[in-house]
Amino acid sequence: LPNCSIISQDDFFKPESEVDIDDRGFLQYDVLDALYMEKMVSNIHSWMTNPVLTGNSESMHDSLNGTEVHILIVEGFLLYNYEPLNEVWDIKYFLTIPYEECKKRRSSRVYKPADPPGYFDGHVWPMYLEHRREMEEKTSDIVYLDGTKSQEELFSQVHNDIVQDLKKTKVSGSSGNWFVGRQ
Repeated sequence: LPNCSIISQDDFFKPESEVDIDDRGFLQYDVLDALYMEKMVSNIHSWMTNPVLTGNSESMHDSLNGTEVHILIVEGFLLYNYEPLNEVWDIKYFLTIPYEECKKRRSSRVYKPADPPGYFDGHVWPMYLEHRREMEEKTSDIVYLDGTKSQEELFSQVHNDIVQDLKKTKVSGSSGNWFVGRQ
């Protein structure tokens, strides 16, 4: 996408020394307190004030017949659980995958620090279920994507959604910035 920038929530993790440990000895990385969320919000607001361009601005400009729009995609696992961000999104995506697929993918990744034995079942998956329930209670208009589909299918769907929404923006006469959350 032209005029598109990305902010990743993973870039805002606190160092291990600042992450709480639960009563089972698990580092609590799957909670908002493990992240510098205020700094992330500040970065998003800075971008909203002065978008950082990382694409071909000419092609986006042409496609909207003279209206230049900048797109910010913010990706992370707890975006919709952080209240100050809930008014920012133009569209919200949530990738879903079943337990077995999630466990398989998690086990293939390398984390620093490494996951201790039992971490996925004792912490990661229960936290996912808790945060998803909380998100669904607080947030509406989420587009759920099947994370077992190919990357190409998912990218195509998101791209098409963005293009369609930008066309609606053009028809309504709006201009400015557009924000996508992906959790």
